[in-house]
Amino acid sequence: AIPPRGGGGNSTMLRTSLLVAFAASASCFAPASLPTLARRSTSTVSVRMQDNVAIPPLGRPKTSMFDGTWAGDAGFDPLAISGWLDPRWLREAELKNGRLAMLATAGAIAQDLFTFPGTVETFGTDKLTKLHDAAVKKGTLGQLLFWISLSEIVSTAAILQWYTQGSTRKPGFYGFDPLNLGQGKDAARMELAELKNGRLAMI
Repeated sequence: AIPPRGGGGNSTMLRTSLLVAFAASASCFAPASLPTLARRSTSTVSVRMQDNVAIPPLGRPKTSMFDGTWAGDAGFDPLAISGWLDPRWLREAELKNGRLAMLATAGAIAQDLFTFPGTVETFGTDKLTKLHDAAVKKGTLGQLLFWISLSEIVSTAAILQWYTQGSTRKPGFYGFDPLNLGQGKDAARMELAELKNGRLAMI
C-alpha cells in the first residue's frame, strides 16, 4: 500500500472512510425483479414531497415529474427541462450518470490509497489526471471504451423498448442487485440514497 503522506494515520483513515462510503452508495442499484412504472394513487402521495421547493421565488415546477410520486423530488428544475423531455429518460440519465460518478469518485480515492499490481511498472507513480494522460499514451483506455460502449448498447435497447414495445420498466432498473439492497422495506430508502449520493458524486 502507498504510505500515508503528510497527514499520517488520520489522513489514511479519512480516505478509507470516504472510499467505503462511496463504494456502498455505488452498489445501490436495482432490485432483482424489475419494478414497473405503476404509480401511487394521489391519495397516498406524500404531502411533504409535494411541498418541496428548492428555489422559493420560482415555486415548484408544474410538470409530471414533480407530482410527488418520483423519488428524490426536491422541487428543483429552474430551467423546466422536465417539461419538454420524457421524465423516464431524464431519470434514466440521472441514475446512469450518478452511478458512473460514484464509481469514478471511489476509483479516484482508491488509486490514492492502494497500489495495484503492475500499475507502477506500467504507469509510474502518477495520480488522477496525470495517470489518465499516462493511460492515454499507453493506449490502455481502449478497454475502458469497449466496456462503456457495451453498457450503452444494453441501456439504449432498454430505453427503446419504452417507445417501441410499451415497456413498463422503471427507469434505471435492470435487475442487477447482487446484495439485495433494493428489496424489502428498505427499498424506497435505498432508492433515495442512490439518487442523493449520485447527485453529490456528480457535483
